[in-house]
Amino acid sequence: MIKDNKFISKDFIDSQYAYMEKIKALNSEKKYALVETFGCQQNVADSQIIQGMLIEMGYQIVSEREKADIIIFNTCAVRENAENRVFGNLGALKKLKENNPNLLIGVCGCMVQQEHITEEIKNKFRHVDFVFGTHALYSFPKILYDVMIKQEFIYDITDSEGKIAEGLPVLRENDIRAYVSIMYGCNNFCTYCIVPYVRGRERSRKKEDVIKEVKELLENGVKEITLLGQNVNSYGKDLYDDYKFADLLKEIDGLDGEFLIKFMTSHPKDCSKELVDTIASSEHISHHIHLPFQSGSDSILKAMNRKYTIKEYTNLIDYVKLKIPDSVITSDIIVGFPGESDEDFEKTIELVENYDFDTLFMFVYSKRKGTPAEKMDNQVPKDIKDKRIQKLVETHHKCSERINKRSVGKILKVLVEEENDGVLIGRSTNGKLVTMPYKEGCLGGFFDVEITNSKMFSLEGSII
Repeated sequence: MIKDNKFISKDFIDSQYAYMEKIKALNSEKKYALVETFGCQQNVADSQIIQGMLIEMGYQIVSEREKADIIIFNTCAVRENAENRVFGNLGALKKLKENNPNLLIGVCGCMVQQEHITEEIKNKFRHVDFVFGTHALYSFPKILYDVMIKQEFIYDITDSEGKIAEGLPVLRENDIRAYVSIMYGCNNFCTYCIVPYVRGRERSRKKEDVIKEVKELLENGVKEITLLGQNVNSYGKDLYDDYKFADLLKEIDGLDGEFLIKFMTSHPKDCSKELVDTIASSEHISHHIHLPFQSGSDSILKAMNRKYTIKEYTNLIDYVKLKIPDSVITSDIIVGFPGESDEDFEKTIELVENYDFDTLFMFVYSKRKGTPAEKMDNQVPKDIKDKRIQKLVETHHKCSERINKRSVGKILKVLVEEENDGVLIGRSTNGKLVTMPYKEGCLGGFFDVEITNSKMFSLEGSII
């Protein structure tokens, strides 16, 4: 039984296609569009939808700002550095606008879903023509049409718990790999994170729509599909009484063909033994599991509202290693969260040293306006955060070298994804980055590769 959910009606989607046709008629001559993406894989997937709509409007996608008739920045709000990059790049567009007054400039995504950011853009970057937040993505054609007709600043940062729109065009930029969003939003409210405020609450796509999209990609020759969500382990909870993420994976795994299914991101509190067992017994699901632990200290995890303990986390990792011996575990860590003591940080170091994380995404905590952590006491000074992140990076580099050496002499199944200067580059089915000497006819295929050498962040091998 499907629970009540919020889906955009077909009539509304049809109206957006009508706006796409109107814009195409307005563009009597060839027009060019550029979409620049800041942030996570979900932003990349959103940008592919925006590009798909632009193509329907008659635009050709380009990579040079100077050539574009419309430039759109799809932004990220997770870290302060991402916002600063957007502001810096927006400032650089002012000269382009002066040289080409007909250039249209838009900003969308998580960053502008925050009202104070939109006000800053309106006041400081007057060369920007339109702004729309994450909840207005499916309204982009109407927004752009209004900009072109009214020739005034348009913005839409609708405050919403979020809706799902099916049937929008998508530009796939790679013939081998593809992203498929299975859900949007987040209900976890980690105290440092802005995502639930800018992307809304968790909402799952219908399983039929997800599986249909995956089937179409496989029929078109795609070999690697990454299922996306802020917390994929929660898939279906808002929609079904008796259908979970593990069930979706089982259905996709049962499809015909030679392909690899990956997913991100998983929240440890929702990663069940059933999910691990499903991966272990699967034919097509990658043995790479991304499980962010964020801190090695229970007191910091509690302050972060992560809802698990380090004991629960390590028990989960132990179970993964037991059931999937060749699994590759990667994780995220935040250094310098408010109140983090030297002892708390050393617990993080201890966890990294004792458990084999192939890759760690390590970040220095930065305040996010509107989150509970912004107002917490005991903010950690910058110089201490800098020292801690340096120590963490050095610790992980030593661990990476040790971990990768274990793969030398083994044979890994690798999807060859690209070629660069006579070198083939791919990833093993458990997520290891592998380089190989060029061999004709291998691009886009799965091959057994004998690993001959290891580096800090990659492996070298030869196709058998």
